[in-house]
Amino acid sequence: MGIKQTLLNFINEPAYKPMEIMELAQIFNINKNEYNAFKKVIKAMERENLIVRDKAGRIGSATKEGTVEGKLQVHPKGFGFVIPDDEEKEDIFIPINNINGAMNGDRVVAKILKEDTAKKKCEGEIISVTERANKNVIGVYQDSRNFGFVISEDKRIPKDIFISKKDKNGAADGDVVIVEITKWAQADKKPEGKIKEVVGKKGDVGIDILTIIKKHGLPEQFPPKVLRYADGVEDEISEKEIAGRKDLRNIRMVTIDGEDAKDLDDAVSIERLEDGNYKLGVHIADVSHYVRENNPLDKEAFKRATSVYLIDRVIPMLPKKLSNGICSLNPRVDRLALSCIMTIDKQGKVLDHEIAETVIRTSERMTYTDVTKILRDHDEELIKKYDYLYDDFKAMEELCRILNAKRIKRGAIDFEFEESKIILNEYGKPIEIKPYEREIANRMIEEFMLVCNETVAEHMYWTKIPFVYRIHEDPNEEKLEKFKEFMYNLGYKIKWTNELHPATFQHILELVKGKKEETVVSTLLLRSMMQARYAPECSGHFGLSARFYCHFTSPIRRYPDLQIHRIIKQFLHGEIDEKRSTKLIGIVDAASKQSSEMERVAQDAEREVDDLKKTEYMGDRIGEEFEGIVSSVTSFGMFVELPNTIEGLIRMNDLTDDYYVYDEAQLALVGERTKKTYKLGDAVKVKCDRVSIENREIYFTLVEDEYSRGEK
Repeated sequence: MGIKQTLLNFINEPAYKPMEIMELAQIFNINKNEYNAFKKVIKAMERENLIVRDKAGRIGSATKEGTVEGKLQVHPKGFGFVIPDDEEKEDIFIPINNINGAMNGDRVVAKILKEDTAKKKCEGEIISVTERANKNVIGVYQDSRNFGFVISEDKRIPKDIFISKKDKNGAADGDVVIVEITKWAQADKKPEGKIKEVVGKKGDVGIDILTIIKKHGLPEQFPPKVLRYADGVEDEISEKEIAGRKDLRNIRMVTIDGEDAKDLDDAVSIERLEDGNYKLGVHIADVSHYVRENNPLDKEAFKRATSVYLIDRVIPMLPKKLSNGICSLNPRVDRLALSCIMTIDKQGKVLDHEIAETVIRTSERMTYTDVTKILRDHDEELIKKYDYLYDDFKAMEELCRILNAKRIKRGAIDFEFEESKIILNEYGKPIEIKPYEREIANRMIEEFMLVCNETVAEHMYWTKIPFVYRIHEDPNEEKLEKFKEFMYNLGYKIKWTNELHPATFQHILELVKGKKEETVVSTLLLRSMMQARYAPECSGHFGLSARFYCHFTSPIRRYPDLQIHRIIKQFLHGEIDEKRSTKLIGIVDAASKQSSEMERVAQDAEREVDDLKKTEYMGDRIGEEFEGIVSSVTSFGMFVELPNTIEGLIRMNDLTDDYYVYDEAQLALVGERTKKTYKLGDAVKVKCDRVSIENREIYFTLVEDEYSRGEK
């Protein structure tokens, strides 16, 4: 038996108490010449997560009860939570003093110190970091005479990074830099590092978004090998590639996208059948024809897993040669597609369907704006221009309403949240922010993609072949209880059944529609929901009230779609035997995990860029007054949302007419003397008081409310 195993057996003994290396060396009779080798064995065991160290450096067992492995999420204020790998276990709260040099995103082992099983809460301490997430950090360099510091742009890395004079690499005070950490933080010591790259000066045009890109570790360019491979892809389709495909080039079909879209990956066709049913075709770019398993394009697409949309730029999953070229369903050119053609009755039921490899030629590149003008505004000029498609658009609108009614009838939850459209000038400065319009053309494409995704997911489910599904689990119990209490306090008597059904939530949204509490109830309801994710198991989609669901319709910008196209095509060709099926288990598991994780990173980056530009926009409007509604109430104040989707905080200290107390059950602020109450959904008039661009925060003060207007 080797020294490693002997040590492990000893440390895992029930009677073992954590010891320092020196003590262990004495027990195992390690002499001076052997001591360095012994220390290396200990360090290797620590890296392999076989043992852990506590604050004092004592070595303990990693497998004993009371320790949990997971990922650390640090709050900007310094405390954190360990999200366990075992999804059955609760998150562990880590106080600031127990972080012990671990950083946001690190994989860690935590020791549980206190546990309250009744409240499902526990507190712990980080005893070991098994994998570091932040080897490189972006921040602002601050120079002094003998050394410098980098203050991280990520507020979840609260400790400054010490930079010695020899490691500053030409950085000047105020530069945005990337620093490589050379020495990790200890409980009482700052991390140390050396500057790898000077990105630019803080405040320079474009540096703000570039900083966010680098902070989230998003790729800025494709590796040369990937670009060379993409350049080798033909610009036109050969007869050989068309052979054996269903030829749909004579079928009228269109793409409908935003004006700015260049990666057109879905086209739709429609036909009214003689029996009153509809034949809907959803034709998706056959990206997997070019991005074959494990080729350089596939490996890079897997790493990125999604395209990221940051207001004025896109970080694509695939090189432009493919995404804007041969894979984009541009009008009046031949393109390879994977089509799902469905026969749908007047009740929205899919009677039959066909999934096939096809060759298509789209008739027009339509925009949401123009199709909406045709259908909603009856724009004569556009109707004349697209007269040969007019009847198709009307049929699409009819089918859209049928499909939507069917989804609502079965209980799907349709949130009516306003998304924002941010318009920048040539210098990257926000000049207009407005709600993003979700008109009939957008809704048509939404409904067609939803029914297609469901149809494909169900089709593949019954094949029993490993597959990537899009799942959405039941709401979080604890958050749901708070939501129920809130609805009760608002005066709504909801009949809650033991078995949760999305129709209950849909009913609640109907009840509050048009009322001042609508936004608030929708927000709280959404917060009680789990986040949708990708998974190899088909466990259903709660929000859509769908038993089967997947993402099939965007393989240019989402890796799961690309992966399942590959599986579907292999299935259509009868290429999935037992050996391939076994291999696919690992492939779909890896794709699900990577895609879910990168989707979160993309969402965080997109949200941060939006928040930055909203803060910048309001920075030019300090002193201006706005109408808004109370969108959130907390123990430190209340958030007010403006009609353009911008949200700002009125701090408790700035409510000067009374002393206000936070009522958690009512989600309200109540004046002690006047009993004046501010609660979710209240209409208020506010003034923009100040902004903190660095922290992406907007502060309002109250000008007028419903009391002062005599409305209560």
